[in-house]
Parts: sequence; structure tokens; C-alpha cells
Amino acid sequence: MVCLIEILYSDKDILVCIKPAGLVSEAGENSLPAALKEQTEADVYAAHRLDTGVSGEMVYALNKRAAAQLSTQMQNGAFVKQYLAVLRGVPSEASGTYTDMLFHDRRRNKSFVVDKARAGVKKAVLDYSLKASVDYGGNALSLVQIRLHTGRTHQIRVQFSARKTPLYGDGKYGGRTEKQGIALLSYSISFNHPQNGKRLEFTADIPQGLPWELFWQTQPDFSKKI
Repeated sequence: MVCLIEILYSDKDILVCIKPAGLVSEAGENSLPAALKEQTEADVYAAHRLDTGVSGEMVYALNKRAAAQLSTQMQNGAFVKQYLAVLRGVPSEASGTYTDMLFHDRRRNKSFVVDKARAGVKKAVLDYSLKASVDYGGNALSLVQIRLHTGRTHQIRVQFSARKTPLYGDGKYGGRTEKQGIALLSYSISFNHPQNGKRLEFTADIPQGLPWELFWQTQPDFSKKI
């Protein structure tokens, strides 16, 4: 077995689980679908994806009809994804919307903010709100909550990096590589059940350890469900 996956919910149509950092979210070697197949004996179909180095909640379809319905929700905005991230630095505003044009270089597996539309360039939009900032070794770290409106490759990482607030642990996009990895969590997902239409919402616990624990120590009024 690759590793034991925490399953939050499952029925005949969908499976909701916590993806560990280090596993690929789509089918292939060292992937979450492979681990789920070994653990549950079920074939799963990805409704969305997470970067390999990122952890948090994911939902998989267990049949093609459910996969198609979840895909439709992704396209029409009914599928809502929220994240928590720890940034190096402090955003210029306490909340706001970032809108950029992104180009993903497949050869380098890296995305870039660009000024002009051209082949391969896609619009990227997210909302964020600043939850807290702390001093860590003479440098500011900030906890932000993020809602994605589009799902571009490395979108959160590159949009915050472009504003001089890279994610903690994200050496690829201007932060420092840290042994704890990239401080980005798929924190909350909500969507309509593909069979009965019931609205479902799942919220993850905040990770233990650095850098997350800095905010629990200095913000005792935080609950684990921000």
C-alpha cells in the first residue's frame, strides 16, 4: 500500500478524502487514485486536482455519470474550493481579488503572470482575506484564506508570488524551500451531490507543526474551523 488515506465520506457516487502532500492527484504512479484503488478496490475519477506538494480535501467520482456532473459544477461555479495559505510577507490589503493572465510553461512545469493574451494564456481569479500576521525570526508571515474562481496550474502560488508574498516553503515561486513543504491547504470544498442534488460541505483541520502552529500560539481565539 502506498499509504493509508483518510476518507471523510463515501457512497456509491463520490469519495471525499484528504490528499497527503507528495502524492499526485490524478491517475498514475505514486498517485492518490492508485492509493485509493488499493485501499478501497474502487476506481476513482478526478473532479479537480491539487499540486503534488499540496495537501487537503479532494472529491473523486466513482462513476462516469458522477464525474460528468461534478465537472459541470466546476465549470458553472457550483463547486466551491477554499484554501488556507501561509505567506512570506503581508498583503497590501486585508482582503481583495487578484485577477491575472497566466501562462503555463509545460516544459518547465511553471506558470507565469503575463501582460498580453496569446495562445496558452488563461485568466486566473481568486479572492483572499487576511486572517493574521506574525513575526517569525524577524520576518512577517501571514495566514490568508482563499477562494478560487478559476483552477489554473499553480494559480495560488504564482498569483501571490507576483505580489511579493510567496507561499512559505515554495522555493519554485520565490519563497524558501522548507522541510515542512509548501504551506497551502485545500481547506474547504462544497458542491451539490451528483445524484440527489443535496449541498455538501467538508472542512479540514488545520495542520500541526510549522508554520501553522505559529498562528495557534498567537491567536488563541482561532477555532479549527475558520
